[in-house]
Amino acid sequence: MVAVNYVGEELWSFYNAPWRKRVDLAKQLMDIAEQLTNNDFDFALYLLDVSFDNFAVGPRDGKVIVVDAENVVVVDKRLIRQNKPENFDVWYESRFEECDREACLSFSKDALCSHVTVDHNYYAICQNLLSRYATWRGTRGGLLHDPPAEVARDGQLETLLDECANPKRRYGRFRAAKDLRFYLEQLLSAAR
Repeated sequence: MVAVNYVGEELWSFYNAPWRKRVDLAKQLMDIAEQLTNNDFDFALYLLDVSFDNFAVGPRDGKVIVVDAENVVVVDKRLIRQNKPENFDVWYESRFEECDREACLSFSKDALCSHVTVDHNYYAICQNLLSRYATWRGTRGGLLHDPPAEVARDGQLETLLDECANPKRRYGRFRAAKDLRFYLEQLLSAAR
C-alpha cells in the first residue's frame, strides 16, 4: 500500500507563468536553500537531487514545497565544530560542471559532511532551477528565463544568476546567493 498526498502542481508547470509569479517562486526557492543551509537547529540539509519535479507549489497559498527529499545529506554542524576535521572552518565551494543532461549536480559527500559553511544548496538551486544552465524536458534556461526588458537591460539578474551557478570569484556564490535573494525581493516589491 502506498499513501500519497496532493500538495500542488509541480514546479515545472510554472515554467511559463507570468514573470512576477516566477520571481516569487525563485525567491522562495532561494529562501529554502538558505533555511536548509543555515538554521537555528545547526543542522544542514543538502539536497542532492534538485529538479523541477522535486518541488511543488501549494494550490491555495502558492508556497513552494520540497516533495522529494529522498536524496538529502543531513549534517550536524555542532558535531563538525566539536570534531574539527581538517579545514572544517574553511568555506566549502561546490564545483560547477556544465553538462547537457537534466538536473546536473556535482558534490562530495565527504566535503559536505566535514565543513561548517557550504554553498551546495545555493549551487543546486541556481544551477538546476534558476539560471541559464538549467535544463529540463528539452528546454534550456531556468525559471527566470526571458525577463522583462528593463530587468534584462540592467543585467544584474543575469550577473547574479551566473555567479550563483558558476562563480568567477572566490566565495562568489555565497555573496551572489545573498544578493540574489535581496534582488528578487526588490523585484517583487516593485511589481506590487
